[in-house]
Amino acid sequence: MTRASSPASPDPVLELRGVVKRFGPVTAVNGLDLQLGRSEVLALLGPNGAGKTTTVEMCEGFVTPDAGTVSVLGLDPATDADRLRTRIGIMLQGGGAYPGVRVGEMLKLAASYCADPLDPDWLLETVGLAGHEKSNYRRLSGGQQQRLSLALALVGRPELVFLDEPTAGLDAQSRLAVWDLIAALRRDGVSVVLTTHLMDEAEALADKVVIIDHGTVVAQGSISELTSTAQPTIAVHCAAPVDLDALGERLQVHGASVSAVRPDRFSVSADLSPALISALTAAVADQDVLVTALNVEQRSLESVFLDITGREIRA
Repeated sequence: MTRASSPASPDPVLELRGVVKRFGPVTAVNGLDLQLGRSEVLALLGPNGAGKTTTVEMCEGFVTPDAGTVSVLGLDPATDADRLRTRIGIMLQGGGAYPGVRVGEMLKLAASYCADPLDPDWLLETVGLAGHEKSNYRRLSGGQQQRLSLALALVGRPELVFLDEPTAGLDAQSRLAVWDLIAALRRDGVSVVLTTHLMDEAEALADKVVIIDHGTVVAQGSISELTSTAQPTIAVHCAAPVDLDALGERLQVHGASVSAVRPDRFSVSADLSPALISALTAAVADQDVLVTALNVEQRSLESVFLDITGREIRA
């Protein structure tokens, strides 16, 4: 797939140029370029081991690159980490709270380090933890720990937030509440870097998607840019089996290919046109078979992701 590109932001809050990071013989990040504008949500996608975590840790100032430049809110995270962390929020997937602390105490402690914090009680209500102020952190469910981690990332009114799998372990209602909160952050001018394995989450939230693999950017752009370059698929259900070889021969003139789940359920890939739909239904009708369902499906972000990064399981 050809790499999609997005126009450069006139005032990027995050910019990486030619960034390289090695751990011994392993090159985790290899010449990576990345840019995020103000009030944008960027979804950083990639298979396990692609370099996502290392990239984010360099942006946060926890890891120093071996080559290239990293600029976050105009600062170098490697040399200006203390100044930078007053302006960013970091949501850690591991929770980020002391195991024996109470929920309310932890959030108020974090707020005490901030110049202009959000009200902790309001924030707990916003993330769905009202009534759990005196609960011990270790007694929270995994989803509740995730919500506290999100509150800790937001309490300092950050300009830029890094969210690592923010809805992992959440139920459907809590997940939608986090989505609403991320959308509200964007409306308030906050920029968001989101790492997620949930493609529907990226589709719902991201202004821009960056897919990395083996430490380099392999595709980037908006959801529509990444999915519009691929041919749509026509899913067809029939009342009886179809001779798919004969069907494929009939549709060759339209540049179509036929793939089957089973003889009465198959898909046709080609550039969409009225002539193709007419030829498809006519070819099935000529076999005296009834089409019971026909649906045109645009390619999803997930299918694009799998085409780019492969379908094998990564360790």
